[in-house]
Amino acid sequence: MNGRNSKIETRNSEQAGPSLRKGAIRDFKDLEVWKAAREFRREVYVLARSLPDFEKFGLASQLRRAASSVTANIAEGFGRFGYQENAQLCRQARGSLYELRDHLTTCVDEGYVPLSEGRRLDRLAQRVMQMLNGYLRATLARKAAAEGK
Repeated sequence: MNGRNSKIETRNSEQAGPSLRKGAIRDFKDLEVWKAAREFRREVYVLARSLPDFEKFGLASQLRRAASSVTANIAEGFGRFGYQENAQLCRQARGSLYELRDHLTTCVDEGYVPLSEGRRLDRLAQRVMQMLNGYLRATLARKAAAEGK
């Protein structure tokens, strides 16, 4: 089996062995990082709805778009054929998390949310980022192993 095909073959193979079948990741919705990003997205949407009306098409829209981008990129990367594509989409998701952290800072600076709420949401963003970085490292390690490096 070549390295390019091993991601899908290993993930879906009935002959993969007991350690891979138990708790196997069969869908992006099984990924803990996607679940955490989904919960963070929900929180961001609540915040976006609470912003002043004049921010509806500005900051609120940017918050929603960036939050959706995180989960969508994780899902899209999972569905891609190669490890490198998955890794690139994880990097895009990470960039969207940084964008969200900046938007959260704007919300605090403009007085739309209290500092304590901004910090709480920032901690959630950083937790998702830690999980995403771990998933990215694991993806790249699987790529290296598949290539025999």
